[in-house]
Amino acid sequence: MELIDLKKPSKEEQLAATESYDALNAMLAQLESDNPEIEIEETQERIRIPKTALKLLAKILKEISLGNPISIVPIATEMTTQAAAELLGCSRPHVVKLLEDGKIKYTKVGKHRRIKYEDIVDYKKLLKAKQKSTISEIMQLDEESGLYDS
Repeated sequence: MELIDLKKPSKEEQLAATESYDALNAMLAQLESDNPEIEIEETQERIRIPKTALKLLAKILKEISLGNPISIVPIATEMTTQAAAELLGCSRPHVVKLLEDGKIKYTKVGKHRRIKYEDIVDYKKLLKAKQKSTISEIMQLDEESGLYDS
């Protein structure tokens, strides 16, 4: 299952998220249980929620408060090429080219390509590492030629 909602939060949502994040974050520091019970005031219903889920909710609220769109993808799933493109911040045809060039593993279901979430994340980490390495090389070359003071 994959949940993708990439619309920008409204100002009202951002304000509510800010208030909720502040309250939730303060409460998380006080929790001792791994599965605390919370109460929904409107219905007086009490539910048990894993602490890890509450921490994730806090991260989501923080991003919404900053006005950032949110995308949630369960890690064990396979993604479509469109979802992978959104995660990588590139076009779907570019993702298809990466797949066909063997840069990212995938499987085919009928005519549709499916990519494991972990494989997309691994590729994204590889790109980041290459970017850092390239920046370091450029800085080193600039230092050696006297263009950059460290």
